[in-house]
Amino acid sequence: MQAYCGFFRRLIASIIDIFVIILLFVFIQLITETLDEIFFCILFFLTMWIYFASQESSTLKGTVGKQALNLIVTDLNGNQISFKQATKRFIIKILAAIPLFMGFLSIFFTSKKQAFHDILAKTVVFIHED
Repeated sequence: MQAYCGFFRRLIASIIDIFVIILLFVFIQLITETLDEIFFCILFFLTMWIYFASQESSTLKGTVGKQALNLIVTDLNGNQISFKQATKRFIIKILAAIPLFMGFLSIFFTSKKQAFHDILAKTVVFIHED
């Protein structure tokens, strides 16, 4: 049985993902030169959504940061999640982060170490053991 992933390992994976997204956005900024503020925000949101939802719903089951730390996102039965489920998880994750990241505290108190967005999207994060 695979172990559920706790808060700190997920935090490190998120930091790696933020770094990847920043690098991607620097590249986009170089190509497009200057973006107005509204277009920048829309493009940033869409980039993050595609980054997280496409990778977490892929056969890799995780983002670059999660892959670096051998983490996978699955449904409650350990199966690959759909793009729709990954999108739901992403949107709820943003909402969970708004009130001082309070939606992440449930990781410390749930038996499956689920954040608020995992509970509502019916997902879990495992440490993938080969």
